[in-house]
Amino acid sequence: MHPADAHDSIRVLGARENNLKSVDVELPKRRLTVFTGVSGSGKSSLVFDTIAAESQRMINETYPAFVQGFMPGLARPDVDRMEGLTTAIIVGQDRMGANQRSTVGTATDANALLRKLFSEIATPHIGSPNAYSFNVPSVTGSGMIKVEKGGGATQKEHKEFHVLGGMCPRCEGIGQVSDLDLGELFDETKSLNEGPFKIPGYNADGWNVRMFSQSGLFDPDKPIKDYSPREMENFLHRENAKIKFNGINITFNGIIPSVRKSFLSKDREAMQPHVRAFVDRAVTFQSCPECGGTRLAPEARSSTIGGLHIGEVCDLQITDLLEWVRGIDDARVQPLVRGLTELLEAFVEIGLGYLSLSRPAGTLSGGEAQRTKMIRHLGSSLTDVTYIFDEPTAGLHPADVERMNVLLGQLRDKGNTVLVVEHKPEVIAVADHVVDLGPRAGSGGGRIVFEGTVDELRQADTLTGLHFDDRARLKEVVRKSKGAIEVRGAKLHNLQGVDVDVPLGCLAVLTGVAGSGKSSLVDCFPRDLGIVHVDQSPIKGSRRSNPATYTSLLDPVRKAFAKANGVKPALFSANSEGACPSCKGNGVIITELGFMSTVTTGCLDCGGRRFQDEVLAHTLGGRSIADIYEMSVDDALRFFSEGESRVPAACKILQALVDVGLGYITLGQGLDSLSGGERQRLKLATHMAEKGGILVLDEPTTGLHLADVDQLLGLLDQLVDKGKSVIVVEHHQAVMAHADWIIDMGPGAGHDGGRVVFEGTPSELIVSGTVTGEHLARYVQG
Repeated sequence: MHPADAHDSIRVLGARENNLKSVDVELPKRRLTVFTGVSGSGKSSLVFDTIAAESQRMINETYPAFVQGFMPGLARPDVDRMEGLTTAIIVGQDRMGANQRSTVGTATDANALLRKLFSEIATPHIGSPNAYSFNVPSVTGSGMIKVEKGGGATQKEHKEFHVLGGMCPRCEGIGQVSDLDLGELFDETKSLNEGPFKIPGYNADGWNVRMFSQSGLFDPDKPIKDYSPREMENFLHRENAKIKFNGINITFNGIIPSVRKSFLSKDREAMQPHVRAFVDRAVTFQSCPECGGTRLAPEARSSTIGGLHIGEVCDLQITDLLEWVRGIDDARVQPLVRGLTELLEAFVEIGLGYLSLSRPAGTLSGGEAQRTKMIRHLGSSLTDVTYIFDEPTAGLHPADVERMNVLLGQLRDKGNTVLVVEHKPEVIAVADHVVDLGPRAGSGGGRIVFEGTVDELRQADTLTGLHFDDRARLKEVVRKSKGAIEVRGAKLHNLQGVDVDVPLGCLAVLTGVAGSGKSSLVDCFPRDLGIVHVDQSPIKGSRRSNPATYTSLLDPVRKAFAKANGVKPALFSANSEGACPSCKGNGVIITELGFMSTVTTGCLDCGGRRFQDEVLAHTLGGRSIADIYEMSVDDALRFFSEGESRVPAACKILQALVDVGLGYITLGQGLDSLSGGERQRLKLATHMAEKGGILVLDEPTTGLHLADVDQLLGLLDQLVDKGKSVIVVEHHQAVMAHADWIIDMGPGAGHDGGRVVFEGTPSELIVSGTVTGEHLARYVQG
């Protein structure tokens, strides 16, 4: 055997990242390995934070130091030794860029290929591919230039140039124009000194407001409604005016251009919740009247192939677009047509044929975004690459999971190593090698409890092995509804005039294949019902954010510490007076090294505990505030439930975290260290105590181990028994079997869906003949 052939595995020795307990593991190359285990057992720590992180770090170090300065700094994982690593390509569930100009077409190569196609054969011919791009504005210029002639003489000539771009000049390529409700921006009965603004960040003593009141353009004591026409013009519309403020020259803008620049230039999905709420109140969006929402300039809309301009082509459902592309028979563009056909076929093959290329990238779910990113790798010529997937079946109907398994197998069969973090038994079943972590979560996990084949896993005495062949039973007795949400004639997105009554007072499940119209139907629910919607949008937060701050747990805890020690509550905040002055309460020192990687080191002054020594001297029940940060939720619940450290308000929040299965997480761990399923359940815990009687959950089983699904079902029953109406958008068969009422959307995706194909109990669904019914019947029968 050649010595090079001996490197047929990836070896990890002594991995201690996060909760890993000096893990040793050997993974076969060019095979499909599935990592499983309960949430928080250490799967992501091993796969993403150790294997993928070290691979990326070593690749980054091959670049010159100047180039590394423009790349994210990656610290070496806490591991003794790693061998056999290959280039790692991570295809995660993080949402795609929330840029207003980013669409499914621009995020892949599809739009680039279409622009080239139109520039070659569209009639009339208007110019290069840029003439069909909604991101390229038209540019015109003129002036005198110097031209060198023979013998070194120069001559001045007048030149003009015009570059044609495809951007609509009215909406600047966004496809929408906005109007502002002035009543939501300010109270016209108040003066500037009285704080008239209703805009986030425009506080009475803040920079933004003082710039208006001290600009010299207005009387700060005069109510806004009494402004003269000139003052009102300055207040509302003036742009780029030079004024003197606090002794310095600055640029002043009226309130409307300021709001447009600060808020409307950003994508709504990327905004913090309170900012998004303001934008929803103050701004009315409508399709651009000039381009009709196509984002394109008149010239681009006038140039067509087969009677369709590029905007209309991008609006087609991808399955229809594929047929349109196949119908192009022109020898000049056959290579282009072939490449575009293969790309669109990949969309259909991966289960995204219901999308359109004009769909904004920020509106894709985590599962859709992951599959969109996966497309670029299906046709790649690279081999011997390590592909790493984070629950690739998230958001997939059982009918689509089989298709995903085929795609994972294709990547492996091309000679690649495929590592998948997954809980669904359908995916585990096709693995060549299984690594099970546990035995429990958090400090109770971080060990390899099983390695081997799927058949060996079935016989293993681990949580995954014991629950691998579990099948939920159909609910024998279902609850009766206590009213209904009435939806009539719903036509949002692909809905085709849907009439449906969604029952209240019970557990209702909304299901159907991806793209069938489930989320669109939820968006059609009346807004005045007090619905609490726990969706899959990511949690916003800084590096200081953790479960304790996100749930507001620290508010009652700080007050309890302050009362017990006779000091101010602010002393026990890592963001306020008690913070370590060296690390500013971060617990780490972050050093920017210019053109080299950023270095993160533990703070030597506080030892990573965030607080000053005099703060840590104050205790509650014998524990300091830093000890509280280091507690697990389970430990904290016991601590705050009894004795002198009893804090009922804290116990209420902690109990909610335990109820959603997060008892193992540490109160002070960063939100960025939580998995997608953990973050969603954290959001659910914060909403459980809200007064809204209707709770809508978007795939709450995401990231849940087989053993945890029963606990989730118990929690849903608990919520219903407390008087809440629970509506779950879900594909998991165990949740369907446990439902009181099921609404199945379909029969297909995109324009092939948008209808209600079944309404009734789970027992009625399995004999209905729908795709969902067939899979549920197969599931409950084992």
